[in-house]
Amino acid sequence: MAGAGWAIARPDQALRVAAGVAAHHVCSMVFVGQQDPEAIFRELVRPMIGSAGAALLSVHVDRPARRVAVDGLVSTLATASYTPGYGCRLDLPGNVAFTAAPAVTPAVDDGFAPPKAVVTDKPAVAMALDRVFDERPGDAPKAVKAVVIVKDGKVVAERYAPGYGIHSPLISFSVAKSFTNALLGLLVHDGKLDATRLLDPPEWRTPGDPRAAITIEDLMRMQSGLAAEEAESAFSPVAKMEFLNADMAGFAAAQPAKKAPGKTFEYTSADTVLLSRLVGETVGGGAAGLRAFTRQRLFAPLHMGDVTMEFDGKGTFIGSTYVYTSARDYARFGLLYLNDGKAPDGTRVLPEGWARWSRTSMLGAPYGAGFWTNDGPSDVARMRVQGGFPKDGYFASGTMGQRIYIVPSAHLVITRFGYSAPPAYGIEDDVGLIKAAIDAYR
Repeated sequence: MAGAGWAIARPDQALRVAAGVAAHHVCSMVFVGQQDPEAIFRELVRPMIGSAGAALLSVHVDRPARRVAVDGLVSTLATASYTPGYGCRLDLPGNVAFTAAPAVTPAVDDGFAPPKAVVTDKPAVAMALDRVFDERPGDAPKAVKAVVIVKDGKVVAERYAPGYGIHSPLISFSVAKSFTNALLGLLVHDGKLDATRLLDPPEWRTPGDPRAAITIEDLMRMQSGLAAEEAESAFSPVAKMEFLNADMAGFAAAQPAKKAPGKTFEYTSADTVLLSRLVGETVGGGAAGLRAFTRQRLFAPLHMGDVTMEFDGKGTFIGSTYVYTSARDYARFGLLYLNDGKAPDGTRVLPEGWARWSRTSMLGAPYGAGFWTNDGPSDVARMRVQGGFPKDGYFASGTMGQRIYIVPSAHLVITRFGYSAPPAYGIEDDVGLIKAAIDAYR
């Protein structure tokens, strides 16, 4: 959700959504990300809700209470609270209680990177990094915070904005969808799920309900046919789901069918939230159970340090949107897919071929299953390939330019995180960096 659509009609609802955006994002990036609240509001929140909405809100951070309140002109419109180990969530009716969990000790030195940021010795890569980070007069802000380049499993270059470093937690936004892909892959590997099976939630079991035909794969490929538009507006179903509802998956499941499943591509976080609920139910143990499972089966084998997964009011992982970890750890996650689902020690984490299946597009869309891809016939994929991002490349992507680029043919992973402006969110400069890295690190 961003900008102009926030107050077209029902300004009361629009302002509540805008306040929810502000409360959640400031809370998470202050208490999880350890960043300055004023900078977060200016660089992250204001571009999302628009200057008009931002002017009507005031943000108050209560550090002892681990709480953020957002006031309108006459009353408090939204609050968000932080629980260690679980991040932040909006204070909404029906929220289940969480018990604080200890932080995870950062990954041991596994030879992936030295304890200090790696400076490239390749002039062309340094110039490409300059282009990614440098603000240009007259252009929209880029506000890039971190870039890490990994070649053959080792960090060969990285750069950070002031106030950010190798341990700084960064918000994923929709990069989280690729983490949900990994959790589903784990459960498929364990024989507990099959991507071709029907989702079969209780909300769709009325005889004749067309949604009953929706499969796990339909949801992973954004082909559910649900009327759950994700638009840059406070009135889109996804905005209401994320910022007005404690039970996000319940809200997503209540959306009607718009088209038959498996026939059309329409990107929506509602599809992924439904998958997240399925993952949680399959693992069991509520939020704590999923948190422990993910640490044991995914993060620890990849040598990832402290990773925060956020949950909705009912304890469902918000696997569409909210993961926080460092740029290096996002790169470790990218290496899992570069290495066909294997951990650094060779242990198979995901099913053989899962990575290739995940980057394979269908219906002519530039999307696979939880990743954007270059393999299809779409115009945007063609432009990326022409710019030097190879045909076999694919990437996890979140709004405002959160990305994990994976290039199997070049044995390359690049992570890039920041608060860049639409419509391209800096991807042209990213493609230039990918090309420079491929050419320099042959």
